Amino acid sequence: MREQTAGIILAAGMSTRLGTPKQLLRFKGKYLLEHVLEAALASRLDSIFLVLGCESDRIAKALELQRAPSRLRKIVNPHYTEGMSRSLRSGLTATQAFPSVMFLLGDQPLIDSGTINFLLYRFRESKKDICVPVYGNRRGNPVIFSQRFYGMLGEIEGDIGAREVIASHEKDVLEVELSDPKIFTDIDTPEDLEFLNRIDP
Repeated sequence: MREQTAGIILAAGMSTRLGTPKQLLRFKGKYLLEHVLEAALASRLDSIFLVLGCESDRIAKALELQRAPSRLRKIVNPHYTEGMSRSLRSGLTATQAFPSVMFLLGDQPLIDSGTINFLLYRFRESKKDICVPVYGNRRGNPVIFSQRFYGMLGEIEGDIGAREVIASHEKDVLEVELSDPKIFTDIDTPEDLEFLNRIDP
């Protein structure tokens, strides 16, 4: 069984469509990003690395990261305008010693510790190097990669995630079926937030 997985929370985006950092939008009385942080901290992830970028000081102050447990470490990606790939790289630079990493998105507040732990369990029980949650035919996040793929992930450029790496290595992918697609819901527009409040009042 494989152990030691670091969580990398990608939350460096500029939120240009919202006019304000979406990390600090309010949902159920908390900041959007706060929901993801709490789920990660309540899970069996061994360490958690929060990658910030745009307005990182403001976000860190709002979330009171100076009081965060030692298991959580803040990373600032100064190249956040170059897209998600630079945040992937920033997170991987800090997690080279870990046999595997889980990438979580800072704008998916319905993720919970139980789902994180279930994915970790299935990944560690398998011999696959990539673990992807699915609902029906739809793939989503969070995704787990073994150390074998760190170099390849670090070469991604632009505002894309790891989809191409996953698509080109299907034989290495473990798909884990989830019973509820809500955790895949992310926030990019005010309408997305309204939808989120409707499906999870």
